[in-house]
Amino acid sequence: MNNEFYNRGLEKAQQKDYAGAIAEFTTAIQQNPDFSKAYLQRGLAYYDSGAILQAVYDYNVVIKLDESSGKAFYFRALARLALKNIPGALEDVERVIKIDNNHAAAYDLRGILRRKQGYIQDAIANFKKAAELYLEQKDKEKSQSCLQKIKQLQPPEKPITQPIKSVPVPIISTNEYFQQLLTKAQQGETQAAIADLNWILKVDPQDAQAYCCRGVVQCKIGNYREAISDFNQALKLDFHDVIVYRNRGKARCQLGDYQGALSDLNQALKMQPEDSLVYVARGNIYREMGNCVNAIQDYSQALQINHNYAPAYYNRGLAYTLLEETQNAVSDYQKAASIYCEQEDWENYQQVLNKLQTIQTFNPAINNQKYEVLRQRLLRLVGGQWEIAKRLIQQQEDNHPGMSDDWYLQRVIDQLERDRF
Repeated sequence: MNNEFYNRGLEKAQQKDYAGAIAEFTTAIQQNPDFSKAYLQRGLAYYDSGAILQAVYDYNVVIKLDESSGKAFYFRALARLALKNIPGALEDVERVIKIDNNHAAAYDLRGILRRKQGYIQDAIANFKKAAELYLEQKDKEKSQSCLQKIKQLQPPEKPITQPIKSVPVPIISTNEYFQQLLTKAQQGETQAAIADLNWILKVDPQDAQAYCCRGVVQCKIGNYREAISDFNQALKLDFHDVIVYRNRGKARCQLGDYQGALSDLNQALKMQPEDSLVYVARGNIYREMGNCVNAIQDYSQALQINHNYAPAYYNRGLAYTLLEETQNAVSDYQKAASIYCEQEDWENYQQVLNKLQTIQTFNPAINNQKYEVLRQRLLRLVGGQWEIAKRLIQQQEDNHPGMSDDWYLQRVIDQLERDRF
């Protein structure tokens, strides 16, 4: 009789009537408390209905009844992964492989778990083993899926210019892997980075760090609502990292939610009070709100933490400009330009110079400062040898008499930079 309830439970589970299936399996168990198959199937029904803890309970009973049940260990590993019990899930997978050394799905799952722990090389080895076993079992689709996982984790191949040597693949941590994706986005390959992150989340929809990383990339391309959704999901999965609050704050600011943005950045500063990036981000929000005094305080605090942080000087210069404190603005712009020049960050360097040129007036002090900025630029371009610079300036004076000193300096700089690039 209990087989009848059991079979009806299987039918209802196949129809995705999980509540009905659980009721049938429960009746079968009541008639036979040692009916391990009914516990196993009820566990699957609980799992599919989202009742993960009840599923684990049923798998525990199966394992007590039969310690050689590879299925029970495998399904409990999946449930433990859903509960974020990575060590427990890994322990169960190891038992599965010990029971059945050719269990392809177990190697596949162990690859996912090792990747989450940051052991990328070990994850690749497990995905390779799973792919081989799936192929032997003529499961081409799952084998191809494992190969795609390997491809995503391996570093890009470099062009072969010399005979191939056997070099071990470097092990990179999960944080380093996500940093590679952010670097890819920074270099303009945002869609490729998002595609990689979509793949990671398809493999493991509970990967909070992947949601955070995708949110950062979404911010870079201006998809602020999508970015906020990703950051919200990361927080729901208990990934309370300062990068989430800092970047969600930036996104909320872009959408005009200044109070929400300030709330996020205040939370970030509670978590990491010595983060100059957060002070600059909060300063930018204050500036957008028209509160330049608070903005300047935050930029100044960022510079106390990192006195060589060019964005803090640049943004403080913007705030001083809005307050019409021109001398302070010029001083900050000059400092930012100097740092960007030393870093060879030419795009930001030019942006700062453009701001400097915009606020130049007939004020002699400011004009003198402009001359000094140009002179320093020229000195760097000629390696500090002022005699060479003077000869180049003299050539320009001979070719274009009657121009200002600033004009001659700018002319020489333009020619040298043009030749340089």
